[in-house]
Amino acid sequence: MNPSRALIGAAIAASLALVITFLALGGSSYAPAGVRDPCKPRQWQKTDDLQGTAQQFTLSALDGTACELHISRETLVVALASPSGRERFADDPRLEDAVRAGLERAIDDGARAGVISGVVATGLRALARNAPVEQVIELIRDAAPLFNGVGGLLGQLGGVLPGVSP
Repeated sequence: MNPSRALIGAAIAASLALVITFLALGGSSYAPAGVRDPCKPRQWQKTDDLQGTAQQFTLSALDGTACELHISRETLVVALASPSGRERFADDPRLEDAVRAGLERAIDDGARAGVISGVVATGLRALARNAPVEQVIELIRDAAPLFNGVGGLLGQLGGVLPGVSP
């Protein structure tokens, strides 16, 4: 038997095995997950690290902002990813209020979850209302600076994240 024919036969057999396995595992009925409604409350999961806490804070802030703008969180993430993306939203008079509301929602969610103390939440709400909108957007895009151990804003305030280790 010709070696090239053997290779072609093996490739066809492997392809058929892959397709049959895909179908046997339910691949023909795959439907992508729907886009989550950003206006629905997000339950914070118990986490023992600052990165997980920062991620939950960011997701909550994105949900709150997207809800205010009546768009999906995914659409908002794409828009906030670059200055040119933000420029598309720049003409929307709701943008500044929406990002501030999103940050306040994340603060409220963090306080409700017991991750952010009441005193710190009050200070963060003042920051959310008064900081330049570009800084608020940066906090929504990446909350890690708030939570980065002793060097982060919340870490400097002390005792804010009980049971969470850096």
